[in-house]
Amino acid sequence: MIQKIKPILGSFFYAGFLPNAPGTWGSFFALFPIYFVGVYAPWYGMALLALLCSLITIWVSEECERVWGGDPSPLVMDEFAGQSMAFIAIPFSGVISYDIMLLVTGFFIFRFFDIKKPLGVDELQQLPGGLGILIDDLLAGFYAFLCLKIILFLI
Repeated sequence: MIQKIKPILGSFFYAGFLPNAPGTWGSFFALFPIYFVGVYAPWYGMALLALLCSLITIWVSEECERVWGGDPSPLVMDEFAGQSMAFIAIPFSGVISYDIMLLVTGFFIFRFFDIKKPLGVDELQQLPGGLGILIDDLLAGFYAFLCLKIILFLI
């Protein structure tokens, strides 16, 4: 039973099976819980969300690789973890227009770093198992976080 749940969680409830760019879909659907946590949770809520998604990714990755092959594209929980990392310590205001702008900006910056894999992101993907699947997304999320902090400082 538990083995059947792992691919469901890993694909973020089948978001990873949407056509064309499953990682982008996973990152997009992650924005909804990220918004909720950013607005309604205490200051450490986003860190807990990123940690939870990271632990889930590591836990499900072996079964997902067994079912779908190495670093499988339907496995998008790692994108959820990385996208969450991009918003750690980023203040949400509760003003919808501002928060949507923040989410959209963070989404595109994260996707840039996740797809292009610059500055060491690609090398980390070579690590074995769930850690290799996860760590490149966390670093992409960290780079997106730094960019968001700079943007927020400048505006």
